[in-house]
Amino acid sequence: MEKALQADAFWYFLSNRPGPQRNRIGFLFELVAKADGIPDGIGDDGYEIFYTYSKKLKDDRISPELEWLKIKQTYMTLEEWFEDRTLYHIVGFLIQQGFGVEKIRSLSEPITKSEFERKLRDEVFAMVIGGPKPVDLSREDLCERVNESLDDMDYGTDAHKSRIRSILLLFNLATLLESPRSNLRFQFDSFKREDWDIEHVRSVASERPLRHHDRVDWLKRCLGYLETQETEVELCSGIEAFVALSQKDAINVDFDALYERVLGVFKESDDEDVDHGIANLTLLDQSTNRSYKNAVFAVKRQRLLSLDQSGIFVPLCTRNVFLKCYSPQVDNVMFWSSNDRNAYREVIAKTLVNFFDGNQEVSK
Repeated sequence: MEKALQADAFWYFLSNRPGPQRNRIGFLFELVAKADGIPDGIGDDGYEIFYTYSKKLKDDRISPELEWLKIKQTYMTLEEWFEDRTLYHIVGFLIQQGFGVEKIRSLSEPITKSEFERKLRDEVFAMVIGGPKPVDLSREDLCERVNESLDDMDYGTDAHKSRIRSILLLFNLATLLESPRSNLRFQFDSFKREDWDIEHVRSVASERPLRHHDRVDWLKRCLGYLETQETEVELCSGIEAFVALSQKDAINVDFDALYERVLGVFKESDDEDVDHGIANLTLLDQSTNRSYKNAVFAVKRQRLLSLDQSGIFVPLCTRNVFLKCYSPQVDNVMFWSSNDRNAYREVIAKTLVNFFDGNQEVSK
């Protein structure tokens, strides 16, 4: 049991915090002790679980063998969740959202696995969508409820950011569950060891670089992409000339004109309305996001593909967005059009409706 818990894939499925290097089995003792109820008067100095078992085992009416059996049964339950691909993703999502393992255990008893799974989906629905349980809604009403929730989400509203992050994570998990032939599993260990941002697929106008070194960095990223395409030779020369300037000399150069020319090549414009909706958002690790935050779509795409090719964890749906897998017609991979956004938004809604409707692979 200790060896299994030492595997980060198992540990981070169960916990949102880094585990101790030793004695992770204490997690099981804590679960059982809390489920049985920690007696009144037990101290809160960090040794409550030890005091609980110490007090229990001094009671002649308590069987040490039965107490150990509870530990083994708890482990077997957690292992079953981990091994079952559907439960792994749904339970893992709830735990990542702060839903306690002990509360999930209470939902599992005494019912069948299919009933347990239905209860879990209902909890997820209440958490990210809200309203009546999916089982009480027709397919049409469920679609309407999900679409209304997605339409209400706006990254520009601070109160919505947490829900948007939850929806995007759930979209990744639900996507993985859509195919019964797939054996892919979401890497909760990689996800929880990183800090994740909500990234605009297509940059917003307010992120135009203002300081000289930010302008130089932005132009260098665009230049790197343009040079690989071996196009726009004149524009590349103009970018190289600006990049070579000192901050003092750059004051006399019209950066805005150069900036607009570059955006024109990538078919992006500052004149468009800022899109903070779910159709222009995806998950990206914080370090990549902060370094490429205001880059044009083509540059972000190139960077994400290089991370994926290097074996660095990139959520499946983030990868799919930049590969334009959701777009019905991939006429140009250099930019993210309104058609791309609409198709992406439609897939998010459909995938979530299927998930809540239970129209996915059946637990084995």
